[in-house]
Amino acid sequence: MKYSVMCWLTAAGLTLMSSTAIADQNAPPVIKGSCALWPHGRCQGADLRHMDLSAMDLAGIDFTGANLARVDLRAANLAGAILDGADLTGAKLGKVNAPAASFKGAKLVGADLEFARVMRSDFSHADLTGANMEMIRAPYAWFKYATLTSANMQEAKMNSTNLEGANMEGVVRKFAIFPESYFGGCTGCPTDW
Repeated sequence: MKYSVMCWLTAAGLTLMSSTAIADQNAPPVIKGSCALWPHGRCQGADLRHMDLSAMDLAGIDFTGANLARVDLRAANLAGAILDGADLTGAKLGKVNAPAASFKGAKLVGADLEFARVMRSDFSHADLTGANMEMIRAPYAWFKYATLTSANMQEAKMNSTNLEGANMEGVVRKFAIFPESYFGGCTGCPTDW
């Protein structure tokens, strides 16, 4: 008797869970103005300040020139996303997955990128002043002419990263590693790599 009741409850629970998962997949997309917040959406110049976009799948989305100040993108999927010239001041990007994303000329002042995965992403000419980049994983990323002044890069893994012309003055880089990275013309960059 106990076994059959437990099997019935388990089966009912699985049915409920699977119907919930299907409902989530069929949920209507989030649209703010003319900005469609789904993979490969187009949100150039959109004003999305303070929005909660955490854990959303935004792979390939175009946020060029968007105002994303203080937006919550924790654990979001930004693989291949375009954030060129976007304002991400104070944005929460902890544990974001953003391989091959483009942040060229983006403003990430005071942004939180703790545990972010940004392999092969491009931060050329981006302003990361005072950003929290603790435990960031950025192999093969480009930070050419980026401003990293006073950023927290403790335990950052920057394998084969291009930091040409970057400004790293005042950066906290305790236990950070930069194997095979390029520092040509970099100000305040580690000299022992």
